[in-house]
Amino acid sequence: MGSPIKAEGDSPGLIRGMGLGSATALNMIDMIGVGPFITMPLVLSAMGGPQAMLGWIVGALLAVCDGLVSAELGAAFPGSGGSYRYLSEIYGPRKWGRLISFLFIWQLSFSAPLSIATGCIGLAGYAAYYWPGLGTVYSAGSAALAIPWAGSLQANWIVTPGTALAIVICFFTVLLLYRRITVIGRLSKVLWLGVMGTIGWIIFAGLTHFNAARAFDFPPGAFTLSPGFFTGLGGALLVATYDYWGYYNVCYLGDEIKDPTRNIPRALLLSILLVACLYLMMNLCILAVVPWREMLQAAHNNNGLYVVSLFMERIYGLWAARLVTALVMVTAFASVFSLMLGYSRVPYAAALDGNYFRAFAKVHAVYRFPHVSLLALGVVAAAFCFLRLRDAIAALVVIRLVLQFLVQAVGLIVLRVTRPEMPRPFRMWLYPLPALVAIAGFLFILFGRENWQKEVRYAAVILLAGLAIYMIRAWRGGEWPFGAVHSSS
Repeated sequence: MGSPIKAEGDSPGLIRGMGLGSATALNMIDMIGVGPFITMPLVLSAMGGPQAMLGWIVGALLAVCDGLVSAELGAAFPGSGGSYRYLSEIYGPRKWGRLISFLFIWQLSFSAPLSIATGCIGLAGYAAYYWPGLGTVYSAGSAALAIPWAGSLQANWIVTPGTALAIVICFFTVLLLYRRITVIGRLSKVLWLGVMGTIGWIIFAGLTHFNAARAFDFPPGAFTLSPGFFTGLGGALLVATYDYWGYYNVCYLGDEIKDPTRNIPRALLLSILLVACLYLMMNLCILAVVPWREMLQAAHNNNGLYVVSLFMERIYGLWAARLVTALVMVTAFASVFSLMLGYSRVPYAAALDGNYFRAFAKVHAVYRFPHVSLLALGVVAAAFCFLRLRDAIAALVVIRLVLQFLVQAVGLIVLRVTRPEMPRPFRMWLYPLPALVAIAGFLFILFGRENWQKEVRYAAVILLAGLAIYMIRAWRGGEWPFGAVHSSS
């Protein structure tokens, strides 16, 4: 795996060019991607009616609890790399922390491109409102791999003109990010204005045409606490968790944030609270205009998921539907932009630490950003654009819950016990309750859904493969657990 390395003499360090405003804007446009605009039928389908709003409400509480975990860790370890750095420090950078942080980077090789690909696929899906031909299926299929004692590992793929558009979006984003972070900070604020304008218009339109009878048209037994209710809530929470994710993006940019011990927690928690309020209001407004049974049909067909376009068409007509479709596409692109920016810094931090391939530690000599990491991320994300949106979201959430968020939430408690004297510029409110709630919520999402085994198999295979790769590399390099680990100082 190599010993720790420092930035090369011809590759200067990163620039602290982002303040609280830029960091919060990046987090918000990361969270408000295409997700809430295209996943509403999926959440409704999971619970079978407007009671699906519980998914977004509980999802917001879960995001706050886990956000407090990231806020404490981000203030305590305010460098680039986010969870990679936290897991290494929590579990010991010379022993278990080295393995666990490597596994985090390994899963990120799958989950980060999946996250970016879902944004690109969703953007192309909304473009189909203008050009229905983008949804024409040229080819589709599935591949299956039998796993002894575990069942079959399946992957579905599809080729449409929309797939090509999604791939183009990936590479165009890489092109835009190929520049200085100070320029990107200014661009993020412009994109933030577009995101807020779009959601503001949707909320205004919904409030001025609000039909309470339609919004609260609950089916019989909607709130009966049956096994089916909790199974549906688990499915709704999985999608809502995907919609809220992005609040931790600022943690990946610690070396590029001004006054990070203060601004990381503030940007993180502020973005969660603002986005949660916007989501709840926006979804309630849409339910008050578009009958939820119509959206269920879209969810079952996996077609016509552009509910915001239908919402505006119902209120103002075709011109408004076309305009809001364009705005949602801009919003989706802003999210892809933010995701690719944040994730490209994680392999860079791991490579500097000697725990990933050395090429990823290279910083562009002129623009001073990790260009190899950015290019690799863009290429893999483009490949994942061949997946179906529903499958990509489910795989992404489960892989990351198992191999990142659970071990990180548990790790914060471990860190409090093993290093109580460590300086903590920000301390979790009501410790340890938020961490325990986050752990319980993540376990419920993993095992409280229908067909939960499918995605858990993905996570298990990725975990076992990562363990094998780590052990082989550690054995060849004479590192832990086969030998001494180089100092990271």
